[in-house]
Amino acid sequence: MAKSSKYVSKTPDENGIIHWSVEENQIWQELVERQLKCIEGKACNEYLEGLKKINLPHTRIPQLHELNAVLKNETGWQVAPVPALIDFDEFFRLLANKQFPVATFIRSREEFDYLQEPDIFHEIFGHCAMLTNPAFAEYTHQYGKLGYAAEKKDRVYLARLYWFTVEFGLMQTEQGLRIYGGGILSSPGETQYVYSGKPEINPLEVLDVLRTPYRIDIMQPLYYTINSINDLFDISKMDIMSLVEKAKELGLFEPKFPPKEKLAS
Repeated sequence: MAKSSKYVSKTPDENGIIHWSVEENQIWQELVERQLKCIEGKACNEYLEGLKKINLPHTRIPQLHELNAVLKNETGWQVAPVPALIDFDEFFRLLANKQFPVATFIRSREEFDYLQEPDIFHEIFGHCAMLTNPAFAEYTHQYGKLGYAAEKKDRVYLARLYWFTVEFGLMQTEQGLRIYGGGILSSPGETQYVYSGKPEINPLEVLDVLRTPYRIDIMQPLYYTINSINDLFDISKMDIMSLVEKAKELGLFEPKFPPKEKLAS
């Protein structure tokens, strides 16, 4: 997780309502309208079906209780308001309890196109629709339980699994390559980049994923694809920690990106 953020999450009132400004709702509307056009013909069917179920409002930021009513009915999940940044322990604890963390702030216009930390647009538009899908929901739940029980040195391996599935996962379908990862679905640049012919796209093998380095501040040079959303359900039943041990023995793959430049002190 990032160490600091300039954003401050909003606290719900005694009735669980978050009071958003006119400008914040306007930013939400512009983000949603832009990204809905961007993902046409690119998002997987499970995501599109989930969007209909959560009945995502376009002109205002949804209240968390509105999402919770749908998610609880569909898969037993809830969204939970969190500060702009949380540590891995809290992150895994929430997922293990079927609570998806949602940072209750929205990006500024200065960072309209990209920001490193996840805001409420990324969390809700990118992830909540997929949480209505039973296979995706179960995978995320089992992942949380695994991560919460894992030692710190093993969590960095598990983070790669989350990154290349929940955040940047792709799926091969009869209609062609489709997106299910929220990090892509909420980003116009990343959505277009997937189909640019530039990144390497490989079938997902869990051991390979655990050995693949990534950077959060660049377009991904490599993505992994599943063949069906049910592949995630199958992965959730695997002995992931034994694969983590094997990944540690084999070592990481050579990064497909240059090292991050250090800022001058």
